[in-house]
Amino acid sequence: MAERRREMVDGLRQKGISDLRVLEAMESVERHRFVDEKSHSFAYEDSAYPIGYGQTISQPYTVAYMTSLLAERCPPPAKVLEIGTGSGYQAAILDAIGYRVYTVERIRALYDRTVQLFAELGLPISCRLGDGSLGWPEESPFGGIMVTAAAPRCPEHLLQQLAENGSLVIPVGEQGMQRMTVYRRVGARYEKELFHYFAFVPLIGREGWN
Repeated sequence: MAERRREMVDGLRQKGISDLRVLEAMESVERHRFVDEKSHSFAYEDSAYPIGYGQTISQPYTVAYMTSLLAERCPPPAKVLEIGTGSGYQAAILDAIGYRVYTVERIRALYDRTVQLFAELGLPISCRLGDGSLGWPEESPFGGIMVTAAAPRCPEHLLQQLAENGSLVIPVGEQGMQRMTVYRRVGARYEKELFHYFAFVPLIGREGWN
């Protein structure tokens, strides 16, 4: 599996991922642990896979791309919030880079499964079951926030939970295709940067898709 992870990382380099922190994390985290056993042989291909309940584990390139956007603007060991725990792979990558990771999942079965996996792997990731579009206000502010589901607009609750100069990475747009967007808090205003197009599962919640 280690050799296949190295091959995966070589592929990410060829696709333009250059942040060494991200590449090292992608090589160190065992992605096959975050998919079911029948998917182990495909775990290091650059593809997304279903994990049940209408959710997916994102393709490695997408994980690396979003992580690079965050790491460039919010270096570790910042406190970061992930919305959409899912399989737990993205949170594990953030932990491997050196962030203090908080993550929110709305689906009980995925939450229970992933909390158990984090415990087995010894990952110090704080987890919460709830509406991710509302964030985790009791633990705010966060230096970084990453949303791994698509929203029709950036949730106001998440913007309010950013620390000064904090950055939020989120795919925004209609269901089917979204623009990766980064918001940075500067005092009372938010600067916005637009990046590539992606396709994510929808963010379900009060400030997402109902």
